[in-house]
Amino acid sequence: MRFQSWEPVYESILADFGYPREGDERARDAIATYATPFDFDRLAAAGDVVAVVGAAPSLPEEVDRVGDADLVFAASTAADVVREAGLAVDLHVTDLDKNPETARDLTATGVPVAAHAHGDNLDLVEEWLPRLDASETVATTQASPVDAVYNFGGFTDGDRAAFLADELGAAELRFVGWDFDDPGVGAEKARKLRWAERLLHLLERRRAERFRVLDGRRDAIDPIPMPES
Repeated sequence: MRFQSWEPVYESILADFGYPREGDERARDAIATYATPFDFDRLAAAGDVVAVVGAAPSLPEEVDRVGDADLVFAASTAADVVREAGLAVDLHVTDLDKNPETARDLTATGVPVAAHAHGDNLDLVEEWLPRLDASETVATTQASPVDAVYNFGGFTDGDRAAFLADELGAAELRFVGWDFDDPGVGAEKARKLRWAERLLHLLERRRAERFRVLDGRRDAIDPIPMPES
């Protein structure tokens, strides 16, 4: 998604949470000092089924569903669950707030990590980006992209993984380990899950695809207006 199309959605998120845009831009500029251009041909997904794996409590019971996917994009701690099940992760999508050691270890073994910078994790960016293999790191922002810092759309780790899979040409997105009503999260995280749900609803409309993870929920979703192409 071009940033011009994403920007109105981004501005709505900022307004809803009261986040200052300047904080995201400072974090973007910080991650830019570590970023190098990434060869996205390595993650080409044209014609592929991409499992977009979330870190819901249900994930250990359903992780086997990723086994026959062509590619596995795992968000946050979902990468650990997938690996513990003996399955491969093709891309780890993270803002480094829970398992930065996993990001470090994956890049050291040649597995790409999409490391995200936003206004609340500047300290983590500065601590952990130097520890990641730069050639295996996709630096991302939710503000306007610069140089080798990319923005493909999305807000939480999970929905950013879905937007990235879409950008890379995935033929089908399979959602594993998702729970928009997770009772174990706090109020702010619950609001973020509402946005994740709305963003996936937007993405399925753009793709003309029906995501099973939204079945039974669509009528209650406040739709995001479709951005201009």
